[in-house]
Amino acid sequence: MPASKKKLRIGLVAHDNRKKDLLEWVDWNWKILAGHELICTGTTGKLIEELLKKKLKKDIEKKIRLKKLKSGPLGGDQQLGAMIAEGKIDMLVFLWDPMMPQPHEVDVKALLRITVLYNLPTACNRSSADYMISSALMQTDYKPAVNDFSAYTKRKIEM
Repeated sequence: MPASKKKLRIGLVAHDNRKKDLLEWVDWNWKILAGHELICTGTTGKLIEELLKKKLKKDIEKKIRLKKLKSGPLGGDQQLGAMIAEGKIDMLVFLWDPMMPQPHEVDVKALLRITVLYNLPTACNRSSADYMISSALMQTDYKPAVNDFSAYTKRKIEM
């Protein structure tokens, strides 16, 4: 019996030099994204909202659920990481700029670390984002395997 289609909670983040790429990707895929909830860091979310308002002409909220967190350097990356740890994000598209140092580099590293820790499907470039969004798994209630961290959380700490 095939799994039923689920509305995904998709995190969208892009560094300044990659925002144009993410906007082009959203523009190309907006019909697929329309069936899902988009969770974005602040500036990225504002730009995506403006793009979608132009596309949809009116009442964006009825067609696409869009949640804007704080700007990445102001805590948005950490908010997104917390949502991942709580199981409130199903996949992440994070177009980061490997050629430009970021003032919040530790937050970026922490966000990418948490996606690996929780086995979250993550795209860091347009090609991998294209593969993810065109995957047949987007049409199912896919649940990635999650590691059992109970041994870690129950470990004895010598004082």
